[in-house]
Amino acid sequence: MENLIRGVVEFRKTDFEEHKTLFKQISDGQDPHTLFIGCSDSRVVPNFITKTLPGEIFVIRNVANIVPVYQDTGDFLGITSAIEYAVQALHVENIVVCGHSNCGGCAALFKTDEALSHLPHTRNWLKLSSAVRERVLEILPPGGDPAAREWMAEQLNIVEQLKHLLTYPYIESRYREGTLKLIGWHYLIETGEIFSYNEKKGFFELIN
Repeated sequence: MENLIRGVVEFRKTDFEEHKTLFKQISDGQDPHTLFIGCSDSRVVPNFITKTLPGEIFVIRNVANIVPVYQDTGDFLGITSAIEYAVQALHVENIVVCGHSNCGGCAALFKTDEALSHLPHTRNWLKLSSAVRERVLEILPPGGDPAAREWMAEQLNIVEQLKHLLTYPYIESRYREGTLKLIGWHYLIETGEIFSYNEKKGFFELIN
């Protein structure tokens, strides 16, 4: 806790002062150009890896950067409501789904229910990516290279969430109109490299 408090004090003395004019400009409202949907993993810091300033990206984070399929319901849907707000109220121009290397959520897709018994809500949440698990096991049956399976799961999961985004009527219409871009990134923590999904080619390419 002491580290957090020291960080708050240091932020006010240095970072805030450096961007004081910016904070004054955005104090009355936000106009982000991008919705960034990423994993909650503490090693993935959206503004850090994109070199963006406060006010530029609207961020949603959860285990395994999952996008629930659209539902027209009266239930309390946190992720869905945040997506709706970013697209319908803030009118973002881009949506980035960013997965990453060594993702614990993607790795957990291949664990048994018993192994995840102490994480019942996480286990249930990951069911939203069950199609990814099934696809990976079709290509790489159990007993294969775990590193290859992990890499494949992380990338296929990103592609799956891009598909989920298109189940949102207001996203699908803007995407078809060409006024909203959907982007899939795979971030490698150990190298700092980011691979972007090329829909036409069907694979991820290094951003360089």
